[in-house]
Amino acid sequence: MVTKIIVQNSAYGLLRCICKTSTNRCITSRKIAPSLQGRTDIHSQKRYYTVVNGSLSELSPLVRSYVEDKAQLCEPDKVHICDGSEAENKRLVDTLVKSKMLQPLPKYENCWLALTDPRDVARMESKTYIVTDDKRTTTPTPMEGVDGKLAKWLAPEEYAEKFQSRFPGCMKGRTMYVIPFSMGPVGSPLSKIGIELTDSAYVVASMRIMTRIGKDVLESLGEQTFIKGLHSVGRPLPLSEELVNHWPCNPDKVMVAHIPRDNEICSFGSGYGGNSLLGKKCFALRLGSILGQREGWLAEHMLILGITGPDGVKKYIAAAFPSACGKTNLAMMTPSLPGFKVECVGDDIAWMRFDSKGQLRAINPEAGFFGVAPGTSMQTNPIAMKTIQSNTIFTNVAKTSDGGVYWEGIDEDQVSPNVTITSWKNEENWQPGDPKNLAAHANSRFCTPAKQCPIMDPAWEDSAGVPISAIIFGGRRPEGIPLIYEAFTWQHGVFVGASMRSEATAAAEHKKKVVMHDPFAMRPFFGYNFGDYIKHWLSLGTNPSLTMPKIFHVNWFRKNSEGKFMWPGFGENVRILQWVLERVDNKDVARETAIGLVPKDDAVNTEGLGDIDMKELVTTTSEFLTKECDTLEKYFKEQVNTDLPDEMWKELSDLRRRASDM
Repeated sequence: MVTKIIVQNSAYGLLRCICKTSTNRCITSRKIAPSLQGRTDIHSQKRYYTVVNGSLSELSPLVRSYVEDKAQLCEPDKVHICDGSEAENKRLVDTLVKSKMLQPLPKYENCWLALTDPRDVARMESKTYIVTDDKRTTTPTPMEGVDGKLAKWLAPEEYAEKFQSRFPGCMKGRTMYVIPFSMGPVGSPLSKIGIELTDSAYVVASMRIMTRIGKDVLESLGEQTFIKGLHSVGRPLPLSEELVNHWPCNPDKVMVAHIPRDNEICSFGSGYGGNSLLGKKCFALRLGSILGQREGWLAEHMLILGITGPDGVKKYIAAAFPSACGKTNLAMMTPSLPGFKVECVGDDIAWMRFDSKGQLRAINPEAGFFGVAPGTSMQTNPIAMKTIQSNTIFTNVAKTSDGGVYWEGIDEDQVSPNVTITSWKNEENWQPGDPKNLAAHANSRFCTPAKQCPIMDPAWEDSAGVPISAIIFGGRRPEGIPLIYEAFTWQHGVFVGASMRSEATAAAEHKKKVVMHDPFAMRPFFGYNFGDYIKHWLSLGTNPSLTMPKIFHVNWFRKNSEGKFMWPGFGENVRILQWVLERVDNKDVARETAIGLVPKDDAVNTEGLGDIDMKELVTTTSEFLTKECDTLEKYFKEQVNTDLPDEMWKELSDLRRRASDM
C-alpha cells in the first residue's frame, strides 16, 4: 500500500509529497519516487503543520529531511526551529508558565520551578536500550542463568514494534521544536553536533542551558552528519486523561532507545532529566562512547577541574564518580589550604582525546550544570549556591512562601524566618520530621548555566581542550577502601576503574542503599560491550607515543565503627589533591601496599583537622581485599564472562596474591 500525504508549509507555500511504502520507508522529494510512479494511491489525505519560527529552507538537506520525516511521523500542529535567542527563551518560558509547568521564583533573578508527575523523577535505566543487529556488540554475554546488567540490548525487530506503537501521531496538537545543539564549543574539533526534535518546551529551555543551541550551530554543521534525537512526552492533544502537576508524560510507555548504526536516539514517555535532555547521558556518554571507540578517543562520566598550587603551576584532573557522589562538590571545591585555587571546567562529562604530541586533552561538552539539589549548601558547595541565584530552572524542590526554594541540607539562613514551605508534592505548610516525607525529591535538580559559575576556568571553552595530568576514580564505600591510592600502572588503573563499586544513588530507580558495581562510573551509560570498552582503554596504554596520565582512586566516604565519616571532605579534599599533584610530579611521598600506592606517613597535610587517623584511612586488610576479590571475580564471571580481557583476570589474580601476602 502507498499513502500519499500532502504536507503544506503554510508559511512558505511549499508543497511536498511524502510517499510511505508498506515497509515504512519514507521517501521525501518534490516528485513521487520513480519506483512508485504509475502505482495507484489507495488512500489520500492532507496533513498541515505550520512553521512558526525559522525556515525549513535554511536547513541543510540532511537536517531538513530529518525534520520533515519526523514531522510526518509525529504529526505536530506546528514546527519551531530554535534560534537560541533571549527573545525566544522568554516566549517559551511564558508558554510554560501559562501551562503551569513552570512557576516563577521571584526571590531570585529569572529563576523557575518545575514539579513533575511523581512517576517521572529519575533516569529510567530499566527502559533504556541500545539497538544493534548483534547483541554482543552491545553487551557482554553473561553467565548462563544470570541477568546481564551492563547495558540493555534490544533487537531491531522488537525496537521497530515499540517505536511504531509510540511515535506515530504522538505530537498531535503540539509544537515540534527543532533544537540544533553543539556538545562542546561551537566549531571545536573535539565537539559534535546534534539535532533534537521534541514536543516539550521545558526540554528546549533546559537544553538551552545545558548545551549551545541556535543558528551558529547550524552554520557550523554545514553539510556534515549529526546525531539525531527524537523525543516526545507521549501525550498528544486533546488529552485523554488529566495531567498530574500539569506535567505531560506517559510513564507506562517510556522507552529511551539508542541506534548507533543510524547515530540516532529516540526517547518516548518521560519529560525529565537524562531521559529527555538527549545531549546529556544519551549523546554525551552512550553514543559518545561509541564514537570514541570508532574514532580513538574517550567519552567519560567525569568532572574536569584545574588546580593551581602555591608555586603557581596549574594542572588539570579528570575524575569519575557515580551520580550524586560529590562530582559537583569536587568540581567547585573551595580549597581549605592557603595558596591553592580550584577552577571548574566541568562537573559531569569529559570528552578526552590525545593531541599530536601525545598529550591527553579534555573538553566539557556541556554548557550547564544539572546538579543534585539536596545536600547543596553554603557549607558544602558555596560556589554552586552562588551559581544558581539566577537564570536557573529548579525541578522537584520545595518552594517557600517568599518565592524561594528549599531542600534537605540547605542552609537555614537561606530560608527567611516565618515563611511556609510547600513540598515538591504540593503539600502546603510542610514540616520537617518525617524521613519518608521529604520537602524535595532526593533526585531534585538545578539546571544552571556554567558561565555563571564564579570559578569557571578561563580555558573551559578552549577548543583544544585542557591537558589532563591525572584521572581519579571514586565512589561511596563505607569500609575497607583507602581514602586515596594510586594505581601501579596504566593497566592496573584500568582494573581499578573496572572494579569500581559504590552505594546506589537517587539518580536512578534503585530504592536501597546497596553497594553496587559501577565500573568507570559508567554502568548505566555504556554504549557498547563493556569488555570491548576495557580493551579500548587498554589499547591506549600500549601506544608508546602517548603520555598516559596517572590513575588514582579516592573514597571520601569511609566510616568508623560508630558510623561516622572519618574524613571531613569538601574543601579539605584539596589536601588529597595536593598529594595527587606531588605524585604526578613523581615525588617520593608514596609507599607500596597490596591495593596500590598510598601516602607515606605525614605525606598528607592534616594540620588543623583535629583527630584524623590517616594511618587507618589509608589502611585495608587482607580479609577485606580477599572478599573484594571474591566479589569481583563473581561479578566478572557472571556479567562480563568471556568478554573480559585477559589483562583484567591477571590484575585480579595479582591483587589476590598481594592480599594473601599481607
